[in-house]
Amino acid sequence: MFIQKIINQMTTQHWVYYPIAILLTSVFWISGLTKILHFDVAMAEMAHFNLQPAALFVIMTILVQLLGSLLVILGGRWIWLGAGALSVFTLATIPIAHRFWEMPADQGALDLALVQEHFSLISGLILIVIV
Repeated sequence: MFIQKIINQMTTQHWVYYPIAILLTSVFWISGLTKILHFDVAMAEMAHFNLQPAALFVIMTILVQLLGSLLVILGGRWIWLGAGALSVFTLATIPIAHRFWEMPADQGALDLALVQEHFSLISGLILIVIV
């Protein structure tokens, strides 16, 4: 009963949203900032996955990661756009970077776990929009 009361109080407090949104999107905004700080490494990553022109893919990735995160963190009427962009981006990385079905079992198991984490993250993004 006591724990339920605390949970009910937390979920009705608007301030709780912000730290949750910051944590939920941290994988994206940290990655976007890292790509800005280490643009050459980001270019090599895009080239590794045959995404050309690499500079365009890096810039687009940074924009999606940072702007999508910002829209989710700010909440409001455009949260769906940020969460949707981050979800589509995350889903698109699976056939590009996590082709577990083409890998040896030991390596494929790791990428399969990453894909499962991707689906969890997408689910969290959907939840933050509808709650």
